[in-house]
Amino acid sequence: MTPEQNEVSRGTGDVMELGIGIGWRPEIAAEVESLSGIDWVEAVAENLCADHLPDSLVRLRERGVTVVPHGVALGLGGADRPDPDRLAGLAARAELLGAPLVTEHIAFVRAGGPLTASPRLEAGHLLPVPRTWDALDVLCENVRIAQDSLPVPLALENIAALITWPGEELTEGQFLAELVERTGVRLLIDVANLHTNHVNLGQDPAKALDELPVEAIAYVHVAGGVEKNGVWHDTHAHPVSEPVLEVLAELRSRVDPPGVLLERDDAFPPGAELAGELDAIRATLRKAAPSADAGPDRAAPRKAVPSADRGPLSSPAPGPASDGSAGTGARTTAPAPVPAGTRDRTAVAQTALLSALVAGTPAPEGFDHRRLRVQSRALAAKRADVVAKVAPELPEILGDGYRAAFLAYAGSRPMSGGYRRDALDFAEHVLIAGGPADPVARRRLTYWWQDRSGARPPRRTTRLVRAARAVLVGK
Repeated sequence: MTPEQNEVSRGTGDVMELGIGIGWRPEIAAEVESLSGIDWVEAVAENLCADHLPDSLVRLRERGVTVVPHGVALGLGGADRPDPDRLAGLAARAELLGAPLVTEHIAFVRAGGPLTASPRLEAGHLLPVPRTWDALDVLCENVRIAQDSLPVPLALENIAALITWPGEELTEGQFLAELVERTGVRLLIDVANLHTNHVNLGQDPAKALDELPVEAIAYVHVAGGVEKNGVWHDTHAHPVSEPVLEVLAELRSRVDPPGVLLERDDAFPPGAELAGELDAIRATLRKAAPSADAGPDRAAPRKAVPSADRGPLSSPAPGPASDGSAGTGARTTAPAPVPAGTRDRTAVAQTALLSALVAGTPAPEGFDHRRLRVQSRALAAKRADVVAKVAPELPEILGDGYRAAFLAYAGSRPMSGGYRRDALDFAEHVLIAGGPADPVARRRLTYWWQDRSGARPPRRTTRLVRAARAVLVGK
């Protein structure tokens, strides 16, 4: 373990000072390297090989720039325990980068499977977990499993949401505070997501900041979005807005975050515009810092979680491990097991929601149907966009008809694997349906599919026979 890793994992509450950073993406690798005043970068873990780094990241590391891997696929808020292979991959990337910590999200990204005896569904997106005691129990155990599997500390990010769960028992700040109390996990606070939830769900960012343990913040995300028809879309493809900077200022008035990072994932601007956004972030932090007369920064006092039915907070405040070792998660007591039936209940609820979003099944009781439709359309549109990126030949072959064809396909075919599998399934779907109409395009699409699947797409008659057989076998 590097000295930087030891600094974060002592269990003393110390966190490495990261400074000002930017999200590294292959599309802006050159621009990131040329930016001045960049102390660190964050790279999407799933976009990196476990045994080889892009040349740009190698050069940045040689210059002393810290690189933090940011995971998006663990689904720690899901009903299932974390996948060991995904955890091993994240651990390998952390070690390859010599990272001081790794980060993930408080979200679920898949549902179904053995816990519900139903097909596995993939969201292709970060979906909110209900802020209930059941969901918290599952999340905390999943976080502990992840902490025990990773060579460095873990920090978790709050997400943006278009929908809320009915019957929630805790506010966002209370939920995060309880998570930190139980697990000692660090927090990655995304101020753009706090603004998104303010516009979409009416949640007050200042109240969330008052309630969450700001002393546990590892670093902060700042990103852009856009408002359409009263809904804020956290696009990461637009400039950072003034309201988001105001939330950053609210946070800075309470605590000096160890790191602040600008995220951009699409519609990448020239390097000069990225530099301008970073300057705006620096200026916001300077203006919002408490004056020298006010003394050193002090984290706002955290309000207790009202939990009369659950007893006191579940564990002592984060501190050194009970055996005297540093560890990667600062816990002092052995974790209590998740109560019987909790994972099953969580699985059923999450599967019902995800099925409504991606498979057109009835909306679960208590959800806002209009918001569910907005979220469903957003998920399908994101699938179309990502498939177009991972398989750019498909929109090239299908031309202007690509998007309409994909959205029609997505309406009846939930994603059950990754985006590359989704691209292959979509191409097969189009070919079986007899498209595209242009024979040249159909031939190109067939060759593309064969080259990547190693087999000939079954004809429509074959597909119908297979479906009939499946029905007979199931009876």
